[in-house]
Amino acid sequence: QVQVMESGGDLVQPGGSLRLSCVASGSIFSSDFMSWYRQAPGKEREWVALSTSKGGTNYADSVKGRFTISRDNAKNTVYLQMNNLKPEDTAVYYCKGTWSTYQTWGQGTQVTVSS
Repeated sequence: QVQVMESGGDLVQPGGSLRLSCVASGSIFSSDFMSWYRQAPGKEREWVALSTSKGGTNYADSVKGRFTISRDNAKNTVYLQMNNLKPEDTAVYYCKGTWSTYQTWGQGTQVTVSS
């Protein structure tokens, strides 16, 4: 099974930007979806964005217009560009890969938005 690992989390001021990366140990070209989720302290994990194998994307309303998901199949990497960050974006961000027969999660990367 393919494993994924996130990186790029950091402490950033409100209004700032970050780019998260999710590197897979195998091909993401064959995946059905590559997705980003997040979990804030004391809250349930929530879906943030997804990228389909055919190039489609979709976003949660809370991040639409501020976050952009993209993928580089040659590098087996999925990105989440986050702009105009808000304190409520503070969370651990997780990458999830979905293949036809299984799905896999990364360990998460911490994003903290604070002045």
